[in-house]
Amino acid sequence: MSRALLAAALASAATLSAAADGPLQAGREYLAVTNYPNNLTVIDAGTDSVVKTCTLPDAFGPGTIQISPDRTRAYVLNNHYGDLYGVDLDSCKTVFHAELAEAGNERARAMFSIAVSPDGKEIYSVVNPTRLNRDSYEVQAPRLQVYRTDGGLDAKPVRTFAAPRQTTMLQAADDGSLFIVGADIYRMNAQTGKYDVAVPLRNWKRPLYGQPDVLYVWPQQRPQHTFNLLYTADRFKDDRKDPASAQTMYGYVDIDLKSGNATVKDFAPVTEVYFTGGLSPKDPNLMYGVLNRLTKYDVKHEKLIEAAPLDHSYYCLSFNRAGSKLYLAGTFNTVAVYDADTLKKLKDIRVPGGDMAITTAQMFTR
Repeated sequence: MSRALLAAALASAATLSAAADGPLQAGREYLAVTNYPNNLTVIDAGTDSVVKTCTLPDAFGPGTIQISPDRTRAYVLNNHYGDLYGVDLDSCKTVFHAELAEAGNERARAMFSIAVSPDGKEIYSVVNPTRLNRDSYEVQAPRLQVYRTDGGLDAKPVRTFAAPRQTTMLQAADDGSLFIVGADIYRMNAQTGKYDVAVPLRNWKRPLYGQPDVLYVWPQQRPQHTFNLLYTADRFKDDRKDPASAQTMYGYVDIDLKSGNATVKDFAPVTEVYFTGGLSPKDPNLMYGVLNRLTKYDVKHEKLIEAAPLDHSYYCLSFNRAGSKLYLAGTFNTVAVYDADTLKKLKDIRVPGGDMAITTAQMFTR
């Protein structure tokens, strides 16, 4: 299909995508999630009920969401990691689309890499291209692609820059720079493409620590306006670094997107695996984690406070802005709501369609 025909099809499909009429309400708090077959669902966090479901173009996966600064659009990395979409949250219309591949003989995929500039005028993605030759595939160097958010349904990059290899998610800081997660966390100038190491990970020099391990692909926009991820690392008792006496610790990297300052801190010994975790918006000494259980930790004392069993695994943990409720998304097609103080379940919210898989849930206030 030609790009012109694709744009026309997107525009036609978008006008029919709304499952609920009417705009979102100013001042209300919402949770956005994606799921199979290819939906974007908006949940009212005040009533914990589904407000609307938008049908997205093309195919699902991974469904990584970023909400625009004015809270009017959801941008989604989708179509098997190969396209970016912008959806108007009031009308459910698709108002932006960019195919990441730049040539007919190229396949390009972004690994959870999507971010929006603080003024809402640009969208960013680190792309991993492969040239499709007649008899072979040729891996190309990764690149950052920059688009104008007013680029329409056939948007093209306005700038491209060489990017580090083996990167995943990224987030835009208030000064317009980009934090990019890879072997280390890099900070890139989105105008020039120059970058350096903002937070060492693989190459950190923390005394009495082994090399950290990071598996984190959910670039959530937290109420605290921070960018965070979890790590595990061995902590040794002395300079001998005896593995037999080491304690494997869970910790977090928390980057303030206003100041750019980063905190790297352990919060507990590893006793189980978490896919996502976050600091409480109302008490920065409380850390929560989720995968097969929902847990709460005292960061200062590196101690488990509470744990709640779950009916199944959840990948993605979100807070409301007050820090009073936790929303667990991912895997199946229900969002579980928990009281943040007691870890008691409050409600299951069923979203239309199939499972959410590895969606990045985003909480926002219109």
